[in-house]
Amino acid sequence: MSHSYKEAFITFMVRSGVLTFGDFTTKSGRRTPYFINTGNYKTGAQASQLGDYYAACIQEHFPDGVECLFGPAYKGIPLAVAAASSLYRNYGRDLPYCFNRKEAKDHGEGGVMVGYKPQDGDRVAIVEDVVTAGTAVRESIALFQQVADVSIRALFVSVDRMERGTRDCSTLDELREDYGITVCPIVTVREIIAFLHNREVDGKVYIDDAVKARMEAYLAEYGAR
Repeated sequence: MSHSYKEAFITFMVRSGVLTFGDFTTKSGRRTPYFINTGNYKTGAQASQLGDYYAACIQEHFPDGVECLFGPAYKGIPLAVAAASSLYRNYGRDLPYCFNRKEAKDHGEGGVMVGYKPQDGDRVAIVEDVVTAGTAVRESIALFQQVADVSIRALFVSVDRMERGTRDCSTLDELREDYGITVCPIVTVREIIAFLHNREVDGKVYIDDAVKARMEAYLAEYGAR
């Protein structure tokens, strides 16, 4: 893990109570020893730092070739705004952003998009939190087909859980295959295990040998083949 922002991001997630360890059940019904709840970000400082990590990832993988950031409602909205703010603040890149309404508006301007109005030919990057089944991303791609003839270039997520989707490959690999988009996680679950295993954060070890064994067993059962 050569990129220092990755290690800082893992520590940040633990300190924010976003990355937790225990016994959880995911939406898909899988029992998992760790959970990522981005709904626990709630302060201005966290939003600012989170934007910095996304911006670092965007800048590393796509220093150009993207004209617009899209945040799927609802969790993607603050992520896209924070990332766009940080890209301008840290790298002098002023990218427009947009997000969708869950309910189409029938008065005023109408339409499903808020913020920048995507144009034909725009290269768009989707900014999301954690992708499990990829439903929101697929819905976003379908949504854009009604808005403009854009090219979805990239998907940025905070963590790649590296789990199988509906096929043997991971959900993120499915999205890569089905849509030809580049998928860039800030970190992967493997990087989380490697960095946190027997390492203290504020005096506490979150991934000891027992937790690591449970995470490895989970990946052996549900991980991408």
